[in-house]
Amino acid sequence: MTNEKNWKTLSEFVHINSPWLRLIGEKIEDNQGQILDYWRIEKADSVVIITIQEDYFLFPIPSYRPGLGKVTLDFPGGRIPAGKTPIEVVPHILARELGIPPDSNLNLTPLNRKGWAINSSFSNQKLYGFVAQIGSEIAISADYLGAKYPITPEGIKQLLESLTCLQCRSLLLEWIIDKGSTA
Repeated sequence: MTNEKNWKTLSEFVHINSPWLRLIGEKIEDNQGQILDYWRIEKADSVVIITIQEDYFLFPIPSYRPGLGKVTLDFPGGRIPAGKTPIEVVPHILARELGIPPDSNLNLTPLNRKGWAINSSFSNQKLYGFVAQIGSEIAISADYLGAKYPITPEGIKQLLESLTCLQCRSLLLEWIIDKGSTA
């Protein structure tokens, strides 16, 4: 195992701040004495929510993703503002993306209590996942609903053919594993 104490940050040659991220370029000396240029991004942590109502996964209207240059299907999600906890932002994300009033009685279950590193060599960002069981009394307007997939083996197979977001896919896999262990 590599000893992290042998790695040293020597200097910072770029530092760009924006409301969305901070880009940092650094000169780092590795554990073998080599000087390397490293680039990294600091971003707020994220939450992705698997939304279930009755026997269906619910998805908001697909969004344009500039990094891919196309519209994609994703579970509801968003950034965690400074000073907030992951569970505090879930109702606001569900209100924004599915029109669910923030004071709705939802059954929220965390999929991970410690955030997972999204890309540990390039970013500090962590991902937190939740499952939101939405009661049948909560109506989701067609203005917010982008897709529904049945929670069946065939429905999950079809969903995986449409779902390109790795974060969404990993949380879905975690849900499937967790569901299998509690079935």
